[in-house]
Amino acid sequence: MKTAPGRDHRRKYILDTSAIFAFREDEEGCDKVESLLREAQAGEVEVYASFMTYMEAYYRVIQIEGEEAAKSMYAELKSLPIYRVDVNEAILLQAGEIKAKHRLSVAGAWIIATALNIEGTLVHRDPEFGQVEGKVSVLKLPYLT
Repeated sequence: MKTAPGRDHRRKYILDTSAIFAFREDEEGCDKVESLLREAQAGEVEVYASFMTYMEAYYRVIQIEGEEAAKSMYAELKSLPIYRVDVNEAILLQAGEIKAKHRLSVAGAWIIATALNIEGTLVHRDPEFGQVEGKVSVLKLPYLT
């Protein structure tokens, strides 16, 4: 996990939890996430994830695989070239507005607000985000069938 840089002109991507799991589970769309992470390592793009994405990934792995697996996954996630975006007032207010106006999960509202705040492209495979595609730039990974 890296500290966010100053604003520059590199393309910015924000990974939703669904993109993290596509990458982790080597599912369809994994290649796109892997490519973005390689580009981030080379300094060509910036890759971000909301604090909510980290929390969601952690609790889901606990539920499915147990605490030790979740701790291992979290350590791996922190080692990737991803900037974690923590809560700030602008994101908090924007997430609240998004949640009030759309039928989204609370986590989804936080993640979308984060994408808007960093002016990045949301990378996901979550049909829930179809509601806000006109508000935020998106890169859709193949949905699970």
